[in-house]
Amino acid sequence: MFQFTEEQIKRYARHIILPEVGGKGQEKLLKSRVLVIGAGGLGSPALFYLAAAGVGTLGIVDYDVVDFSNLQRQILHTTQRVGISKVESASETLKALNPDVKVITYNTMINKDNIVDIIKDYDLVLDGTDNFPTRFLINDACYFERIPLVSAAMLRFEGQCTVFDFRHRDLSPCYRCLFPEPPPPGLIPSCQEAGILGSIGGIMGCIQATEAIKMILGIGEPLVGKLLIMDALSMEFKKVKLRKDPSCPLCGDEPKITGLIEYDQSCEARF
Repeated sequence: MFQFTEEQIKRYARHIILPEVGGKGQEKLLKSRVLVIGAGGLGSPALFYLAAAGVGTLGIVDYDVVDFSNLQRQILHTTQRVGISKVESASETLKALNPDVKVITYNTMINKDNIVDIIKDYDLVLDGTDNFPTRFLINDACYFERIPLVSAAMLRFEGQCTVFDFRHRDLSPCYRCLFPEPPPPGLIPSCQEAGILGSIGGIMGCIQATEAIKMILGIGEPLVGKLLIMDALSMEFKKVKLRKDPSCPLCGDEPKITGLIEYDQSCEARF
């Protein structure tokens, strides 16, 4: 039987008193392994709350360094850490928050040669990346490995989030059901070109963390088959149904994609 320390009982007390979580749920969290790809505007709040919740092992993938322009929204990092790797900065922050959490860092760019080795030992993946080629690669790899994926995106004053539960591939749609292929270069502006309200990342990253925790605990209704869309200017949220596309090139009735595809990063129209 799992034994909580006195410090853990105090730390997770507000979880443990929830009937939907309790001691058994907190034990599940402490034994879970979650990978967050991208330690930026989405990954920062998601990682903060996953660590605070007591997710036992957190993997962080990012190859960038902290820049002054990140600090408006990427709250894992500080002014003093400008110039150091984002994974190192994130690890330092999360270990200070919760020593229960084992942090594994991958200071590398995700590609078709390394992604399976990175994701294969995790229970769940969160996509906090900012370009279409990487998003498609993460979707396809999680599909082939049957690992649930929590995906979010943001631009200007808007955000969106959905969950692809690839443990049940016959029921869950995939990212390609929404976008079969990356859009043409320049069609959608990047955050650098169009701007982003920093707090949008906080909202959507927290939603990602919440969906991940629900999936780990097996509670509530995760956003599987639903796309949550937020407009911050009107503060309106709406849910749109996502259906499996029978003609989807990855998960459809006659799939054309049977292996990982790495698109040219020159088409990195961010959302």
